[in-house]
Amino acid sequence: MAQKQVDGKVVLITGAARGIGAGLAERLAARGAKVALVGLEAAEQEAVAKRIGPSAKSWEADVTSWDDLERVTEGVVEHFGGIDIVIANAGIATAGFVRSVDRAAFERVIEVDLLGVWRTFRVTMPHVIERRGYLLGISSLAAITHAPGMANYAAAKAGVEAFCNSLRAEVAHLGVKVGVAHPTWIRTDLVESADAHPVFGKLRSGMPGLLGKTYPLDVALDDLEAGILRRARTIHVPRWVGGLKLLRSFLPPIVELGARTRVPAADRAALKDVEERGAFESSVNGHGGRAATKRN
Repeated sequence: MAQKQVDGKVVLITGAARGIGAGLAERLAARGAKVALVGLEAAEQEAVAKRIGPSAKSWEADVTSWDDLERVTEGVVEHFGGIDIVIANAGIATAGFVRSVDRAAFERVIEVDLLGVWRTFRVTMPHVIERRGYLLGISSLAAITHAPGMANYAAAKAGVEAFCNSLRAEVAHLGVKVGVAHPTWIRTDLVESADAHPVFGKLRSGMPGLLGKTYPLDVALDDLEAGILRRARTIHVPRWVGGLKLLRSFLPPIVELGARTRVPAADRAALKDVEERGAFESSVNGHGGRAATKRN
């Protein structure tokens, strides 16, 4: 499929302080795009914008707040003149089993990772429709393989996939393309924080074969950038994730079988960790997760 240019296009990216969001902002700006960085980590985002230069500007906002998103959207349109592409990348995660994870932290993941996508798209959509643009929701491998200790993250990311698939059919007649991306484990702050968890880091690193492999950030940026340029309906990072979709109905029993020998000890260890550190400290992952949870 022929690639389209982003030169002169306005790209709004949520969760742009670090990792995938910051990396895409830098790459698309290098192709001539004007990038609006949106998220809670203001100092980090300002640093990203400064690295990029005049074609980037940062706005502090909580993607679950209608007021924040409406204010930011108005500001982006006023500053750049419109919005062509929206990348709903903001996402957080917790570490914990359903019976012992901090309740507020658990729900905050769904609010940010799923409702944040819906609200971001809803508020910016009139401007994207006006320019017959592109909406990209960042889902995850977790939408396909539902691992223990990730119930809220898997549910939210599966919701993002379903939401984008429904939305695509709704706006096609308006000239708007909708994509959904499924990255596997990418070396970002979120994944590194999860791996550092005394209980769930071992559980994740013990996943078999490709399911447990962590890829460099550039692998994700290469695939995502290429997908954005062609306004792709699906972006798999890397490509084998797309093949895994074909086996989706067989995966839950396989996950359950593997969990039989590993979850009981992890469950006991998780309860002990909660007792020692408290449910909140045991549950929240990464800088973005802490920023989002504190905001709540």
